Amino acid sequence: MLSAARRVAERLQRLLLPGRAGAAAFRLLRADKPRFECPLCRYRGPFLDMLDRWGGRAHALCPRCGANERVRLQYLVIRALRDRRPLERMSLLHFSPERQLQASLRGIFGAYRTAGIWHEPVDFPADLTRLPFADASWDCIFASHVLEHVADDERALREIRRVLRPGGIAVLPVPVSQGRTEEYAAPDPLQHGHVRAPGMDYFERYRRHFAEVEIWSSSRFAGAFQLHCIERAGGARREDYVPVCYV
Repeated sequence: MLSAARRVAERLQRLLLPGRAGAAAFRLLRADKPRFECPLCRYRGPFLDMLDRWGGRAHALCPRCGANERVRLQYLVIRALRDRRPLERMSLLHFSPERQLQASLRGIFGAYRTAGIWHEPVDFPADLTRLPFADASWDCIFASHVLEHVADDERALREIRRVLRPGGIAVLPVPVSQGRTEEYAAPDPLQHGHVRAPGMDYFERYRRHFAEVEIWSSSRFAGAFQLHCIERAGGARREDYVPVCYV
């Protein structure tokens, strides 16, 4: 059975988090958990476990800002790209913008705008397969866990490539859970409308449109691997990936 302190902590988790007050209470009451640092908000302490349709995920959410594993990994990758490209002088179009990333990306890029059809408000209501922008309009496109929802993903990739300037970058993560991609006959309501289950081979589609595709993995950030992969309740860990596509 859960201890009284853990029951109180989990109730606070549901009522108060994310936020500073809830995070402070959670850190105090769950001192038994491993401690980590969130790269986005710099919170230090235990992280929240979460349930999903495949079972539990350990250390899934930052209790202060709410960033999950994939958001934390994606932020680390984009931060690392600053050593290669002058992101402070580049424009970024962020599709289906994750709330936890918006403030950080605004601080990294010279110009930051949002777009999408599922999230409101955004600067540009836009379908990824029919972008309302001229050729070579943007330096960077970031669309996380979007393409698994798009039936005509080849058209979306052509559009992304079309609106990127020479030297541009597209960061296009998808949920990789298997070796080979499986296309569904219809959108899966149990997966929020996914039309496919991407495998590692899915990134070959990117290589048809971009000059170079670099795959960043959780283990590339060795000191933080546990926090930025998917860790199941039983201790099994699954690598996560962030593909960076270069024009």
